[in-house]
Amino acid sequence: MKEGTTIQERLWDLRKEKGLNLEELAVATGLSKSALGSYEKDELKEISHKSLVELAKFYGVSADYILCLTENRNPPNTELTELHLSDDMVELLKSGRINNRLLCEIATHEDFVTLMMDTEIYVDGIATSHFNDFNSLLEVLREQVFSQHQPVEEDTALKALEAMQVQEEDYFCQVTHRTWDAILHDIREAHKDDMDSAPDGSNALNLIKDAKKALAVPGSYLDVFTALMCTQLQIRYEKLSEQERTVLKNVMKKTPAYRDSPLSRMKRR
Repeated sequence: MKEGTTIQERLWDLRKEKGLNLEELAVATGLSKSALGSYEKDELKEISHKSLVELAKFYGVSADYILCLTENRNPPNTELTELHLSDDMVELLKSGRINNRLLCEIATHEDFVTLMMDTEIYVDGIATSHFNDFNSLLEVLREQVFSQHQPVEEDTALKALEAMQVQEEDYFCQVTHRTWDAILHDIREAHKDDMDSAPDGSNALNLIKDAKKALAVPGSYLDVFTALMCTQLQIRYEKLSEQERTVLKNVMKKTPAYRDSPLSRMKRR
């Protein structure tokens, strides 16, 4: 997930929220279509004061929000003390060590309140007595069954009563885990089309592709290993002269990466 938004992305997002194309936005704001288009695409295009005021007024946001100077559309006049944030929390938010935008999305998700309520119930031990009462009742029932009927150790009903006992920690871990999974899933889905989302490929897939290409290189496995290393270094192995290849192979033979590789102990047929 991206951590920052550009002015161009912010303007594009605001327009899409309104469901308008550039022509419709031009009519609504009195600004030219070409200027509006350049504001959304050209990073070097400066927004005039008049355009900034008109866009902020039309979208109902502050100019600072359009300029990406704040994440709040209309900054609230809220004293920091009213938010009940600890000094450690304020320092963490200012430190840049975490993605504050992602944290905001998590905290404003519709299920986050439920997650916090369940967490508070567990942390404060609000339900502890109820769990203890329930488990104590089951234990009494088990003892009654045992004293009246003298069941065998493998008695199904007795085992069922034993299995019904619920540990508070296990219960709340399951409940909060399920809610947390739902929150993360929704946020991931919301960002799957971000411009800076993870590419379809991965380093592992690219390495496999490079390895297959290197295996097609004629010669020994030392040639294969050298070709693969060249690929990683963005050197075109096939463009090297025989002398350059020989020098590289002599160097590669001395590296622990080759000596410890299975390729060093294999012979090509």
